[in-house]
Amino acid sequence: MKADAEAIYIVDDDPAVLDALSVLFSMEGYVVETFSDGDAFINSATKTFPACVILDVHMPGRSGIEILKALNAENYPAPIFIISGQGDIPMAVEAIRNGAFDFIEKPFSAETVLQRVRESIAAMKSRKSGNGSSVFEGSDLLTRREHEVLKEITDGASNKEAGRTLGISPRTVEVHRARIMEKLGARNAADLVRIVLGRPAAG
Repeated sequence: MKADAEAIYIVDDDPAVLDALSVLFSMEGYVVETFSDGDAFINSATKTFPACVILDVHMPGRSGIEILKALNAENYPAPIFIISGQGDIPMAVEAIRNGAFDFIEKPFSAETVLQRVRESIAAMKSRKSGNGSSVFEGSDLLTRREHEVLKEITDGASNKEAGRTLGISPRTVEVHRARIMEKLGARNAADLVRIVLGRPAAG
């Protein structure tokens, strides 16, 4: 699969959103490709992966969640943002669980979208050059991103600090944190640290 470090893929069935985001990213020097349905996007995204993907959660045909599953989003080499309305938060959480990098809530400002995309691309690059995950009991249950969030938590970072380091929102950190605790059977952050360090639970 080829990489295109300058490309942004935008997947939305609303022409107004496609136009607005296309103009925004084109002005920033990115090469923009737009898709109004999931199948056309999947066809392109499995041949060449871009610097970033912006995907609407509500799509005709395949939903945003189904598209994430088809792409095996957790292992996709580029960050995938889900666009969601205020009422779609449960769906956005579901998207994070299926490998979306983060979500952007409507209505959004141009500056916010640009900043989030820049941060996500930078975070993804720094991760690729980072070290592997530590191994502990249950570590094989966690996804790559959950390992990254876990490292931030066990290093003492708040959700906000972890989000800043990883290029995701604090709310997305919360989603990952809940999943990690559920998978590892931890009751709190102290429990997580004990599990990672291989120490028995207190009393």
